[in-house]
Amino acid sequence: MNMALGDAPKENASSLSSSRLALRFGFGSLLLIMALSGFDAWRVLDQFRRSDEQIRRQFLDRNRVLNNIRSEVYLSGTYVRDYLLEPDAERAAVSGASLENVRREMEKELASNAGQLDSDALRLELAQYWEVLEPVFKWDAARRRNGGYAFLRDQVFPRRAAMLEVAGRIAEVNEQQLNAGNDRASGLLAKFQLRFAVTLLAALALGLGMAAFSSREILQLEAHMHARYQEVEEARKQLASLSARLVEAQETERRSLSRELHDEVGQSLSAVLVELRNLLTGIGSRPEEQTRTQIELIKRLVESTVGVVRNMALLLRPSMLDDLGLIPALKWQAREASKHTSMDVSVSTELVSEDLPDEFKTCIYRVVQEALHNCTRHSHATTVRIRVEQKTGMLVLSVQDNGRGFDVHQSKGLGLLGIEERVAQLGGASHVHSGSGSGTILTVKLPFQAPRPKLDKDQSETDSHPVGG
Repeated sequence: MNMALGDAPKENASSLSSSRLALRFGFGSLLLIMALSGFDAWRVLDQFRRSDEQIRRQFLDRNRVLNNIRSEVYLSGTYVRDYLLEPDAERAAVSGASLENVRREMEKELASNAGQLDSDALRLELAQYWEVLEPVFKWDAARRRNGGYAFLRDQVFPRRAAMLEVAGRIAEVNEQQLNAGNDRASGLLAKFQLRFAVTLLAALALGLGMAAFSSREILQLEAHMHARYQEVEEARKQLASLSARLVEAQETERRSLSRELHDEVGQSLSAVLVELRNLLTGIGSRPEEQTRTQIELIKRLVESTVGVVRNMALLLRPSMLDDLGLIPALKWQAREASKHTSMDVSVSTELVSEDLPDEFKTCIYRVVQEALHNCTRHSHATTVRIRVEQKTGMLVLSVQDNGRGFDVHQSKGLGLLGIEERVAQLGGASHVHSGSGSGTILTVKLPFQAPRPKLDKDQSETDSHPVGG
């Protein structure tokens, strides 16, 4: 209740808004990193899969071509041997035709797989191989029988061996290309692992940061809730104490009213009754002067009784608060306090609206009444200054005395608790500043918007119809 109006809610709202923004940014960044990491992993793995499939397919295609060429080379050697060593002309022709088919198949295989099998040496060896075999197809049976074995030994077998050696070297190159492809795939996988490790570390760092930030916010929220719980618990205890003390104050006030009615009003009315009885008994037998003196006594008793009743009514609810307004009531209260005590009480005002709601007037009047009561009973002050001023959106009351002061943290009576409750009901705040020997300043701030002045009918018509319009 002692803090400025609206400061705590604004600070809490600002802190909550900044925490929400930080949490949204942190979790959004974490989700973005995870999404980018997943997309990058999917892209790299798909690229790795395609690269691996391409390398394996190229290796298998080249290996198939080389195996086919080897098989056809071996098959061509068999057909050449059968052609050269076969005495029967028809069977030799069949072997020659088969050899020609093998040649066409080899040329077709090389032509269709020129992109897969890049080796000019193999093509050159194959061309030379067939050039060596070309004259054989023109030999007759006698020449084949006489020179066939020597031709196989000196020409065909060495040329075939050279061609197979080239095919072997191509197979080694094929394996080297396979290894190079595997190395590229391994490099791609290593780069992916590095990027994944960096992304994982970034995600872990951000996750740890968010965990620490969330933990800190949760601990702060827990501490804030604990503090609020303590405040509520303290307020509940104060409310219970206030309720008990209010009951006690109500009983004290009733006792005081009963005593006032019995001692003052009751005794005065009893005296009036006695005097009236004496007056009635002595009518006609007493001198006129004695009768007039007795009537004057009765009149003074009645006037005193009326004054006591009027003072009691004014203490309970001053009629001038409703008839004349807040400021005259405060000035009357200051005059009464100065009259019955040794204090010099003054009231000053600044731009206070005359259209204050009843609850505002009652609150300010009761606060001043309680403050003057405390000054009379506790502070032993000689001077009290009461100031009421109207600021933008706020009504401010201050009561300052030059008394002995007190410790506001150690001593808080029923009067101050009642003031705080009255002010809090109107959404305001109260603050007590005091110290030993330095007097006391009570400040009350009530949120209030002054009503806009109403224009009378003639003025509104003049404003709506300007001259010359």
